[in-house]
Amino acid sequence: MSGPRPAQTARTALLCLLALIVGALVSLKPNAAAEPDPPANQLPPPAKRKIDFNKDIKPILAKHCVGCHGPKKQESGLRVDSHDRTLTGGERGVAFEIGNSAGSLLIRYVGGLDPDITMPPEGDLLSRDQVGLLRAWIDQGAKWPKGITIGGPELAHWAYAPLKRPPTPKLPKGPAALVLSPIDAFVFARLAKEGLAPSPAADRYTLARRLSLDLIGLPPSPEQVDRFVADKRPDAYRRLVQQMLDSPHFGERWGRHWLDKARYADSDGYEKDRPRPNAWRWRDWVINAINDDMPFDQFTIEQIAGDLLPDATESQVLATAFHRQTLTNTEGGTDKEQWRVEAVFDRVETTGAVWLGLTVGCARCHSHKYDQITQREYFQLFAFYNNGDETSSNVVTSPEALAKFTTDTAAHSKKLAATETALAAARAKLGPGLKTWISGQLEALAGSESDPIRDLPLEGLIASSSGGVKLAVQKNSSLLASGPNPDTVTYTLRGRIDAATLSGFRLELIPHKSLPGNGPGRADNGNVVVTGWKVEVAAEDSFAKPTELKLASASASFHQPKFPPANALDNAPKTGWAIAPQTGKPHQATFLLARPQPLKETPHLRVTLTQAYGGRHTLGHFRLVPLTGTQTGLGLPKPVLAALLAVKKKPKDAKATAVLLAHYASVDKTTASLVRKLADLKKAAPKRPQMSVRVITQRTQSPRTTILFHRGDFLRPQKTTPAIPAGLGTLPPVKPRHKDPKQLADRLDLASWLVADNNPLPPRVAVNHAWTHLFGKGLVRTVNDFGVRGEKPTHPALLDWLATEYRRLRWSRKDLILTIVLSHTYRQTSVTSLALAAADPQNLLLTRQNRVRLQAEIIRDNSLTASGLLSRKIGGPSVFPPMPADVAALSYANNFKWTASKGADRFRRGLYTFFKRTAPHPNLTTFDCPDSNTTCVERRASNTPLQALTTLNNEVFVEASQAMARRVIGEQHADDQARLARAFRFCVARRPAAEELDSFAGLLRDARSWYTDHADDAKKLVGKYATKGTSAAESAAWVATCRIMLNMDEFITRE
Repeated sequence: MSGPRPAQTARTALLCLLALIVGALVSLKPNAAAEPDPPANQLPPPAKRKIDFNKDIKPILAKHCVGCHGPKKQESGLRVDSHDRTLTGGERGVAFEIGNSAGSLLIRYVGGLDPDITMPPEGDLLSRDQVGLLRAWIDQGAKWPKGITIGGPELAHWAYAPLKRPPTPKLPKGPAALVLSPIDAFVFARLAKEGLAPSPAADRYTLARRLSLDLIGLPPSPEQVDRFVADKRPDAYRRLVQQMLDSPHFGERWGRHWLDKARYADSDGYEKDRPRPNAWRWRDWVINAINDDMPFDQFTIEQIAGDLLPDATESQVLATAFHRQTLTNTEGGTDKEQWRVEAVFDRVETTGAVWLGLTVGCARCHSHKYDQITQREYFQLFAFYNNGDETSSNVVTSPEALAKFTTDTAAHSKKLAATETALAAARAKLGPGLKTWISGQLEALAGSESDPIRDLPLEGLIASSSGGVKLAVQKNSSLLASGPNPDTVTYTLRGRIDAATLSGFRLELIPHKSLPGNGPGRADNGNVVVTGWKVEVAAEDSFAKPTELKLASASASFHQPKFPPANALDNAPKTGWAIAPQTGKPHQATFLLARPQPLKETPHLRVTLTQAYGGRHTLGHFRLVPLTGTQTGLGLPKPVLAALLAVKKKPKDAKATAVLLAHYASVDKTTASLVRKLADLKKAAPKRPQMSVRVITQRTQSPRTTILFHRGDFLRPQKTTPAIPAGLGTLPPVKPRHKDPKQLADRLDLASWLVADNNPLPPRVAVNHAWTHLFGKGLVRTVNDFGVRGEKPTHPALLDWLATEYRRLRWSRKDLILTIVLSHTYRQTSVTSLALAAADPQNLLLTRQNRVRLQAEIIRDNSLTASGLLSRKIGGPSVFPPMPADVAALSYANNFKWTASKGADRFRRGLYTFFKRTAPHPNLTTFDCPDSNTTCVERRASNTPLQALTTLNNEVFVEASQAMARRVIGEQHADDQARLARAFRFCVARRPAAEELDSFAGLLRDARSWYTDHADDAKKLVGKYATKGTSAAESAAWVATCRIMLNMDEFITRE
C-alpha cells in the first residue's frame, strides 16, 4: 500500500489530538483570549439527526481514543472512558464546551483548524461525517448514558476502594486462645493459612521498656519496671499502658513523629538560613494537642485551615503554622513569586504525602506516570493553597503563662479596685481645697502674663571637671572642653545670679570645629549623653549650707530616639539626653523646676552635669543659661490649663471641674500618694504573655487565579482554563460548604474532605503511620506510597479494620494506640527461631515483633536519663546543647552563633534541640534524623562506624557516662556486683545475666588497675563529675564501665 489506511489515519489523528487537548479546568468554558474560536464555516457541519451515544459516539471513542486515554493509560492526563472524566479534560484543558462544538478544543484539533498543530502529523484527519457526529453530540448536550464506561471495567486500586469494616476472622481453638484483640484474629488467621503460629509474649521487663520507649520515648526506671513485674492484677499491663498515655511526655514522643511530617526546623533554610526564634511555639501546640488527645480529624482541620474556622481562636490560627515550616529564601535578588510558588508546591506535596500517602509531586510537571493523578488535578490541589498567604499572628507564649497572667490580673484588679475606692473617698473631701487652688492658679495665670520666662546672666562663671578635662570659658559665656577625654565625666559650674526667682535652665549644645564631627559632643561621632543634673543654691560661696533644687520637666529641640531630655532627670547612668544622628548641629533643651524658686539677695549657684553613659559621650561645647519668670500656662498640662480657663469663664462647668479635681488630687498632700500609687499600679498591670508567630491566613483582597505551569515552571504558564480547587478523580469529590456555586472551595473544604466519612485513603494512611511507629514497619511497607507502585498491604483486612476502628474511636490517637498495644501481636517477643526466620525472613506475616534501632533524639535522651542528667521540662524555646566548634561555626556571614545552653537547658530532650537546616546537630544526622527540607513520613535507620564513634566519644555521651558513674557511686550498694546490676538496669531495665555481670566486673577491675597507674588520665576522664570521698582512679574506672554499658547494642535498640 502507498499510505496508511483511512481508519488508521483517523485513529492516529484523534489520539495525537487528544494528547494535546488536556489542559485547564473542570470549568466547561475555554479561555477565549488564549484559544479563539475557529470559524464555523471551516468545519464539517453537525449531523442533522439526533445522536445516539451508544451507536454513534461510543464506537469512535472505543476504536480511536480509549487505548491511550482509558483506564490503563492516560496520555497527557486525558481520559475519555467515562462521562465525568471526559468532561474533566486533561493537561491542556477541557475537551469541549457543551452546546458549542465550534468553540471546543476537541473539534478544533480533530477538524485540523489549529495552525500550529496538525493532527495527525501525517495522513488524513477523521472523516467529515465522524467530525459531524462529534459536533452534533456536543451541541445536543453530550449525553452519556449513566453507568456506561468504555474499554472494559477499570481495575480499582485497593487504596481508593471504599472503606468497609471487615468481619473478624474465626480461628481454631489453639490460636484463638491467644487472641487479645481483633487485631490478633486478623494476624493469626494469616499465620494459620501459612501453617505458622505466633510467637509468645515478651517478658514483662521487655514489655515495660518497649512500651516506655514507644509511648514516651524514655526508658522506664528500675522501680517502675519492678512495680509492673510484681503487679499480679489481670489488668496490670493495661494500667501501665494508660499511665504512659497519660504522661505529658507522650506528647513529646508522638509530637516528634508529627514534626518529621511537618518538616519542622528552627531556621529558614537556603543560603542565609536565618533563625526562626518563634518556630518553637507551634511545636508546643503539637505537643499539647497530642497530650490533650485532640481528635485526628480536628487536628487535621486546624493545621490546614484553622484560620478559616468560624470565630477562629488564636490557637487554631497558630495551628496553621504546620504549613509555615516550608523553607524561606531570603537571598538578595530572588524572585519573591518564584519562592512563593515553591512554598505552595511544597504544601501540596506535603499534604499528599502525609494525608494521602501519594507521590503527588510527580504530577507537578506532567500527569503522574503511574498513579491516576493528572497535572490538572495537581493544580486543583495547588489552588486550595494558592490564596493562603504567609502572615504573622500574636498568640500566648504558653497555656501555663496565660494561666499565670489570668491569676495575676485578677489579683492586680483587686488591688486596683481597692486603691480606686480609697482615692475616691479621699477626693470627695477635696472640695474646699480645690476652690482655693483654682483661685490661686487663676491669680498666678494672670501674673504669668507680666512675668514670662527669660534668661538670666550667670556672673563670675567658674567651671571644673573630673578626669582632668579642661573647660575654657569663651567670650559668649559658653564652655569648650579639651584635654583628656575619659569614658565618663562630671562637670561643675559655679556663678551668681541676680533675680527674685529661679525657674530652671536652658542647656545649649554648640558645634565646634575642634570636636569630632564638629561636636557638640566629644564621642567619635560627635554625640553626647547628659545623664544627670544637680542644682544647688547657697548664701555663701563655700556652699556650707546649700539648698538643692529638683528639676521637674524637660523639653528639647531634638532628641535621639529613646534618649529624650527627661531621661537626664533620673541620674541613671544608662539613660539621658542624646542627639544622634543630628550631630554637628546646634541643639538646646530646657529643664524647669516644678515652680519658680524664690531667691534671697544674690545667691551663689552650683550646677553639676553628669555624663556617665560611657564611650566618651561627654559635652564638648555648650552654654548653661539660668532662667527666671513664670512658665506660660504655669507648666500645667494642656487639658488642665484648658479646664482652668473654662472654669474662669463658667465657674460651674462640671466637666472642667472634674479635670481640675483629678489634677489637684495629684498635687494635694492628702491624695497625691494615692494618685501615684494608682498610676504605679496601672503601669505595673500584668502584660499578656504573647509573641508573634508565622501562620497562614486566607487572602481576601485580589485573590489569585491558579494556572497550570508548563513542566511546573512558574515562568511558563499554560494558555489553558484556570484550575479551580478540587480533589482527585479517584476519590470522592470535595464538597464546598458554601451554597453559592460562584464561591470556590477553600482550605477548610480541603481539610474536611481529607477526614470525610466517604474518603477511604487518609484513615488508611493514618493508621499505617501509627502501626509503623509501633512495629518499625507499616502494614503497607511503602509508607510514603499507597499508589500503584507502592507495596500492597501485608494484611489488607486488618488495615481496613484499623481504619474503620479509628473513625469509630472518634479519631482518638490514644485509643488507637491503646487498641494496638493491647494486642498479642504487639506484645510478641522479637526473639525468633531459625525455622521462623526462614519461613518469614522479613516478618511480613508478623510472626514476631521487630527489633528497632532507636531514633537519634531517643538515643541521646536514653543516655541522659540513665545518667540522671535529663531535664524533663516540657515545651518552650529551642536549646543549644554542646556542638563541635567547626559545625557550630557554619553560618552565612556569621549571622548566627551557636552558644551552648547552660544549666538544665543543656540537658533538655533532643526534641528541643535547635534545628538549623544548613548545619543540623551532627548527633541527629549521624543517626538518620531527616533534614527537614521536605516532609518525612518514615525514618530509615542506617548502620555506620561513625555512629559507634559518636556514642563512644562525643561530648554528650562522654558526659552522660561521667554523670552515670557519679550516680551509681553515690548510691548505697552492698558491693560492686550490686552497683553494676543497678547501672545495667539504668540502661536496659532488665536484670543482667550472670555472664553479663561477670563481663562488666572484669572490665571494672581492668579499668581500676589501669587508671590507678595513670592518675592524670583518670582525672581527665572524670572531668567535673568527681564524687566526694572517691578517688579519681575509682571514678574513672566506673566512667569507663558505664561508657561501655551506654554503648551496648541493646541500649540503642528497643530490645
